[in-house]
Amino acid sequence: MKKNFAVLFFAVVLQVSRSHSQTPSVEVLTSGTKTSLRGLSVVNDNVIWVSGSNGTVGKSSNGGRNWKWLTVKGFEKTDFRDIEAFDASTAIIMGIAEPAYILKTTDGGETWKVVYENKTKGMFLDAMEFWNEESGIVIGDPVNGRFFITRTFDGGSTWQDIPFDKRPKADSGEACFAASGTNVRVLDKDEAVFVSGGLKSRLYKRDDVIELPLIIQGKETTGANSVSVWDDGKRKGGKKMIIAGGDFNADSSNNKNCAITRDGGKTWQAPATPPHGYRSCVEFVSEKDVFSCGLNGVDYTANGGKDWQWISKEGFHVCRIAKRGTSIFLAGSNGKIGKIVWK
Repeated sequence: MKKNFAVLFFAVVLQVSRSHSQTPSVEVLTSGTKTSLRGLSVVNDNVIWVSGSNGTVGKSSNGGRNWKWLTVKGFEKTDFRDIEAFDASTAIIMGIAEPAYILKTTDGGETWKVVYENKTKGMFLDAMEFWNEESGIVIGDPVNGRFFITRTFDGGSTWQDIPFDKRPKADSGEACFAASGTNVRVLDKDEAVFVSGGLKSRLYKRDDVIELPLIIQGKETTGANSVSVWDDGKRKGGKKMIIAGGDFNADSSNNKNCAITRDGGKTWQAPATPPHGYRSCVEFVSEKDVFSCGLNGVDYTANGGKDWQWISKEGFHVCRIAKRGTSIFLAGSNGKIGKIVWK
């Protein structure tokens, strides 16, 4: 509930800011660090955490003006594809594969504790999402035909794997993309949704498995990469969701790279003007204002996903809004971090 209130508050602030200017752009804040950043958690307008390859974690406490970079000791070769931060001191990072690890810090990144380890052959974690400061979920690629899921109910200090027979069944060649940490999202106070890609691309919602014919699929490089959920508490029949993806081997192709539902997945529409290429992340900032990013740039829509504008050709993997605040940040390859500015 706190998260939803923050998003609704931001939507009001955003509409006020847009009364002065209608055009967002991307300001690059820093780059050059030898890491590919796919994890991004924006606590508020000042505190931002990122995570990436080569065991790298970064943190800013002044809105992105300055960054503190660290390499997690003992995990110098680990790819931390997702991060969830709660304040300037507390954060959780997810290391993806064989073995898969989840680590937690409570001292601003000075030390890290391994809170989860999984040596199962084929284990590959994709994304992490939290409902609040206690309850969270991590999803992973299928193992023995079922998507891996683990849960925490104590702020990430301990994790419990979902029993194998309770995990969603995957089709042959179906998996998830660990592209931005946003292919699993909170749906409501009890449930989450996630999207898959590859030879098959689908939306998993509670006990429902929803086909996504408007998203390209059929190859290992195709499918849904990200889902974003908007809920103002007033929508009857379901929640509005936007799914973004494409083919990451064809980063400029806009073929079946976005799908929109306004009724919780019962019906889907394609944009009139889609994002201008493969997109690894999509993020609601209000019901109408949405950003997406990918290898060849950043897109913005002011009408809920119907028409997308290519606002920057700077490539990023992930974009997230502040949990408590008004700022929108982006992160990508070569340690690149950006911010949305309104001019």
